[in-house]
Amino acid sequence: MKFHFLHENFNVLDLEKSIKFYNEALGLKVVREKFAEDGSYKIVYLGDGITNFQLELTWLADRKEKYDLGDEEFHLAFEVDNYKEAFKKHTEMDCVVFVNEKMGIYFITDPDGYWLEILPPKK
Repeated sequence: MKFHFLHENFNVLDLEKSIKFYNEALGLKVVREKFAEDGSYKIVYLGDGITNFQLELTWLADRKEKYDLGDEEFHLAFEVDNYKEAFKKHTEMDCVVFVNEKMGIYFITDPDGYWLEILPPKK
């Protein structure tokens, strides 16, 4: 029996804002969508066009309060081919929340406060 990663889910308050952020910050694109007939939820899957892994964004119509993300100890990690250019872009977007120069990584946050780790290419 073999398992493989398929997707990770983030619940979001403003689906369009989140889609725009993930596209601008990380180049992720919508690859499929699910919508409730009664309008109670929308689910959008984003992909990087390189791997099969997807980020699932779930929007619930009746949710108005911010999601509790605890101590934000969980995160998704992204490797980028041009670390310096990515850092500059994310700094300009004002979404960089933590830089660990010793480890050579940094974190950005999405509109809902989810942390995203950015790493340079493996050597």
